[in-house]
Amino acid sequence: MKDLTNGDVGKSIILFAIPMLIGNLFQQLYNVVDSIVVGKYVGHVALAAVGASFPILFTIMAMAGGVTMGSSILISQYFGAKNLRDVKISSDTLQIFLIISSLILSVVFFLFSKQIFTLLKVPEEVMPQAIRYFDIIILTTTLPSFAMHGISAVLRGVGNSVTPIFFMVGSLVLNIILDMVFVLCFGWGIDGVAWATTIATIVGWISLWAYVNRKMDSIVRFTLNFKKWNFNYKNFRLALRIGLPTGIQQTLVGLGSMALISIVSPFGTPVLAAYTAAGRIDMFVSMPSMNLAAALSTFVGQNLGGGRFDRIKKGLKVSLIYSTIFCALLTLVVVFFGDEIMWLFVEKGSPYFDQIIKTGREYLVIVSSFYIVFTTMFVVNGVIRGAGATFVPMLISTLSLWVVRVPLAVLLSKYFGASGIWWSIPIGWSIGCAGAIIYYRSGLWKKHRVKAVSSESGTDIEFPEL
Repeated sequence: MKDLTNGDVGKSIILFAIPMLIGNLFQQLYNVVDSIVVGKYVGHVALAAVGASFPILFTIMAMAGGVTMGSSILISQYFGAKNLRDVKISSDTLQIFLIISSLILSVVFFLFSKQIFTLLKVPEEVMPQAIRYFDIIILTTTLPSFAMHGISAVLRGVGNSVTPIFFMVGSLVLNIILDMVFVLCFGWGIDGVAWATTIATIVGWISLWAYVNRKMDSIVRFTLNFKKWNFNYKNFRLALRIGLPTGIQQTLVGLGSMALISIVSPFGTPVLAAYTAAGRIDMFVSMPSMNLAAALSTFVGQNLGGGRFDRIKKGLKVSLIYSTIFCALLTLVVVFFGDEIMWLFVEKGSPYFDQIIKTGREYLVIVSSFYIVFTTMFVVNGVIRGAGATFVPMLISTLSLWVVRVPLAVLLSKYFGASGIWWSIPIGWSIGCAGAIIYYRSGLWKKHRVKAVSSESGTDIEFPEL
């Protein structure tokens, strides 16, 4: 556990962010390797199938992400206020919610998987493999994925961003190894990729859970004895109240990605395959900014809980500097080596090789040129969310996505083809970034500090309205 209310601001944030960054880079590295294996050794149709499944899986995780985010913010503020009892209550409540919600969502999405892919206008040749891959993943990995993210969120809230990383990295390495074995040695195709993910996810979750039970402090003990868990409705309601806007925002982002898939799909399987491959690289490059924003949220939460308001502005400035440097360097790599990067995903001489490479590079050059805008938006929102003020960022992001990006993608694609879809992405970022900066400078987010010190005293938790 790490107290972020003392010490050098820049050092505190970057050291807290690095373990999360390493873990998420490995996560994205897995996605990249997974797509390389699928694209090179199974084919561009399978690559398009995996790509069509990704936004749906993201949306499912986002549906429970609000409570996860809200609980993590609560825990960071309780921990900053040295209120260990409410840290434990928040932890227990989150775990119970995640297990129940994961079971419900996995069943619902499995039952309607075919209808969802039909709605996304997935090409007929892609449909069978997309449904097959998705059905395996949704039934076998939803529960362990939710549980593992829940444990990680609690540990981040108390300042421990290191422990989950070791288990995540181990799980991802196992995933990559199993990908190779199941696809290259056993010839299981897209089924092999799905089962590799299943086995690795379950092993990672059980290992992390067992380790925390044995080694970590009792305030974050994840006992397998459910009778020792304490679901607190008042705590859940507060976590929901804080996190629901973020959960809605992330869900709408996922739905927006699904909408983009439905706009991309009519351009054909090669374009959908290129979009999948380029999107993997896009996510990989954006990771430093997203993790700095996550670290900044915990930093802000703890310092608000501890009354250290002087440190928050310094934290924002340092985070913006770091993320800008990361993005500038990674943008140069993507722009100058776009062709070489895309070659990783397609077997040379395979059908549509040239079209996939050209389309993917075009996407990367257009989108990467605006990473600075993206990183500024994420980091500023990191401060706002860390304070528990999540409604306005949700509103801004929703407007930039559904009022700007999706309608523009439809409109521009009619005149400029697939490249019009790519241009809609940075335009949406620009609107979202401007809104985040305006709200931050208004100072209204400062009113959302959690006021209560302890539910043990019987005092109701107060969450002031905006």
